[in-house]
Amino acid sequence: MTEIPDDHPRAASLRTRHRIEDGVEKGITSKQGLIAEGRGEAFDYLLGERTLPSADDAERAAAAQLLLADHAVLSVNGNVAALVPGEMVELAEATGADVEVNLFNRTDERMDAIADHLRDHGADEVKGLAADARIPGLDHERAKVDADGIGDADVVLVPLEDGDRAAALAEMGKTEIVVDLNPMSRSPRAAAIPVIDNVVRAIPRMTEHARDLAGASDDELERIVAEFDAEEALAAAERAIRTGGDE
Repeated sequence: MTEIPDDHPRAASLRTRHRIEDGVEKGITSKQGLIAEGRGEAFDYLLGERTLPSADDAERAAAAQLLLADHAVLSVNGNVAALVPGEMVELAEATGADVEVNLFNRTDERMDAIADHLRDHGADEVKGLAADARIPGLDHERAKVDADGIGDADVVLVPLEDGDRAAALAEMGKTEIVVDLNPMSRSPRAAAIPVIDNVVRAIPRMTEHARDLAGASDDELERIVAEFDAEEALAAAERAIRTGGDE
């Protein structure tokens, strides 16, 4: 990676771009992932490349929901694997969640490459390779899940997810946490907890909240989740995009 000085005004964005480029070179990220990253970066620019107070509230609610889960699973696609592999593993450890690879452009080579990449970043077990269950209502490769992973999960974190799969998971009765930079996208609108933030900020913040809440009672965790207003979180992010203000 070309060294980027810390005082460069676009330093964080440029580093993120390089991680996606490296992901493509390693066979982790698809070329389509480059386009998706560019689209997300445009929304992050409009958000001021910062975590809004409303997004931090969502990240705290997400951490509480993961801690409450009977079986939580963190879904990983190519962009997530390139951008936050170690951070996803840390979140899984902080919440007791499983990690499962799920890809639209699925090949055995990419699945193995991402699973190995996650193991290199500390994952003990990576699900998704068995693909012995399906999400009803989807007819592409992302319908494939592990029966003892997403298939069995009651809570699923799906960062950078497409709307059709987010809707299909919700139809299955899963409690979904979606990380997306576009508050108008179908994916966060299908989620119980939409997190409108850059995944490189959102996942570490969820982990921080999970660690802070590790000793909380179920009653306290349930209160945090119940007090979170998904519609207001989406509206706050949209207002921030339209006005450039904090929400």
